[in-house]
Amino acid sequence: MAEAPERIFNNRYRLDAKLGEGGMATVFGATDVLLRRRVAVKVLREQYAADREFVRRFYQEAESAAKLSHPNIVNTYDVGHEGDAYYIVMELVDGPSLAEIIAGDGKLPEAVAIDYAAQIASGLAYAHRSGLMHRDIKPANILITKDDIVKLSDFGIARAVSEHTMALTKPGLVMGSVYYISPEQAQGHEVHEASDLYSLGIVLYQMLTGRLPYTGESPVTVALKHLNDPVPRLDSREFGVSPALASIVNKLLQKQPAHRFNSASELASALREARERPSVAGFRFADDAPARGDAPEPGPPSRRLPPRRSPMPDRHGADDFDDEPRRSPSLGAVALLIVFLGLATVAGFLLFGRPLPSLSAGVTVGNYLKMTDAQAYAAIVNDGLRERVTRSSSDTVPANHVINQNPPPGTTVEKNSLVEIVVSNGQPTIGLPSVVGYTYVDAERTLQSLPNGNVVVTIARRYDDAPKDSVIAQQPVAGTQIRRGSRVRLTVSNGPAPVTVPNFVGLTTTAAQAEASRLGIDVDTSSRVAGLPADTVASQDVAAGTKVDKNVLIHLVINSGTVAAVAPVAGGASVTIPDVTGESYARAMQALIAAGFTVTLRYAVQSTNNGTIVAQQPATGSAAPGAPVAITLSVSGEVPDTGGMSVAGAERELAAYGYAVAKTEYTTKVGADGKVVGTDPLVGTNLSPGSTVNLIVNGTGP
Repeated sequence: MAEAPERIFNNRYRLDAKLGEGGMATVFGATDVLLRRRVAVKVLREQYAADREFVRRFYQEAESAAKLSHPNIVNTYDVGHEGDAYYIVMELVDGPSLAEIIAGDGKLPEAVAIDYAAQIASGLAYAHRSGLMHRDIKPANILITKDDIVKLSDFGIARAVSEHTMALTKPGLVMGSVYYISPEQAQGHEVHEASDLYSLGIVLYQMLTGRLPYTGESPVTVALKHLNDPVPRLDSREFGVSPALASIVNKLLQKQPAHRFNSASELASALREARERPSVAGFRFADDAPARGDAPEPGPPSRRLPPRRSPMPDRHGADDFDDEPRRSPSLGAVALLIVFLGLATVAGFLLFGRPLPSLSAGVTVGNYLKMTDAQAYAAIVNDGLRERVTRSSSDTVPANHVINQNPPPGTTVEKNSLVEIVVSNGQPTIGLPSVVGYTYVDAERTLQSLPNGNVVVTIARRYDDAPKDSVIAQQPVAGTQIRRGSRVRLTVSNGPAPVTVPNFVGLTTTAAQAEASRLGIDVDTSSRVAGLPADTVASQDVAAGTKVDKNVLIHLVINSGTVAAVAPVAGGASVTIPDVTGESYARAMQALIAAGFTVTLRYAVQSTNNGTIVAQQPATGSAAPGAPVAITLSVSGEVPDTGGMSVAGAERELAAYGYAVAKTEYTTKVGADGKVVGTDPLVGTNLSPGSTVNLIVNGTGP
């Protein structure tokens, strides 16, 4: 993947790498530095961003899409702009698009196609119930996770684009979508739920056959084929598609919206039934246009009797078909025929002029509500009826119990009639997201904001090499379907286990370094002092027995092998060295400088006592003015948060963390109160002590 330019939107979304490009936007992988999670950022192309009316519709549709929360719909987190660049922040789906899968595999197995189509229908049903149509269902907008979860993207955005440009020849709208556009969309008519279902029918056809039903040299040609060409049918022998699924595709691709499925929910039920009863074609209807593909095979020629000849008298005065002589009808026979015709007329009125009575005894539909599905099935069969089961989630009805039935209890129907029952799947479920790598605070916030809510989060801590307070495991694992009130256990890192500082004094330099390496401690052996024996540790700046974090730096002073000469103190005067251990950085510096000593600053990167002095060398005693005193400052190794501070306060805070200010930059985008609004590098960035940081401040600068 090509590298994205270093750019941050809203001081929050850092673009990392370009993931792809489309007619409407460029998509980047990005990092939400506030919540510390990976996201996808879709940046609109300039021709859309320049149109104010389009931008207004874009915001409106994107905000509507952000209200959708469903396992089969890509979450929209945020929408905004940075200068002239307008962007949408979405869930980052780890997996390919359906277009990539079809391009790589060709046609898909029927079971996979049914599963994907049912998940798409489930997402559409939820969106349609929320009053939002997609308008641009196509494989490029359908993403598949590594767990085979289908995710629909770009909800509602197509409406803003389609209102911006409806011309088939303009780029961005139809070049990628015309192959999936419904006839009513191609004519510019009102779009409704059935339009999305038509597009899904094209996608299902493509999954099953590996090709599109309508193609052409130009978008206009393809659109006209949607309007005028025969309805395509699947050849079961050629593609190995079951009759049940073929009838579903045929119904989806009808030209008239009224001849398609009534809703995405009805489609999902039909797909489930096709999976269970593949040999039964469930839909019989007249196509909107002559169908191509499967034509009925010609049967054997029908056997017809020779045409009956009219009875004509022969030369001998007899009928060709009667051996008896021809007789003229009598007057009585004519009268009898008239009476018979009159009676037949009355009988016909009585029989056909009013509804026929039922030829079988009626059956009263029982009350199957709140029964288990097994009990309901037995009761329906015992009543002489047939059942059809659909399933739905419910907050109030326990799993595997009947929520609803049609016809209602007490209705009289004919024997062997169909009774539809809706069986509860229990409370609604949602796929558990992965929060591994989040801080435990962010993880709890993410889990509590799930649509089903009321997730019970428990925390277990253990020492680990992962950063302190970060989530290192979760149970249940990501992707598990959970219900309201479910318990999620997070394992949180306490950071590496602390180690006890040994007594290095008296060890050789090599032995001290080996012991430090074994314990995971870093040692600095660059300081030398006159003393014997040579190349042994004379002193250490962290006392033996102290517990410290791994990778902490301990300064060792090494004997040089010579004896120090005693030099007289100038003027006979000496100064007491103040003990600044435990003091803040500012107080320690003030005390040592005021006493006249030269201060050497060292750093210990650890998670405790940050901003305070944890060791000094020499620790006590007296020395001549100007003598060096080395102090060790405990720091976190991360850039601190200085937002809202004055410039002077920010400089003091950074100094306490071991950093200096390189330069101060000013901005007027967010006000002019003279306060710090950010740093470069960002807050929380790992940075070696002694490095420099840039401040970003509100205002115009001095």
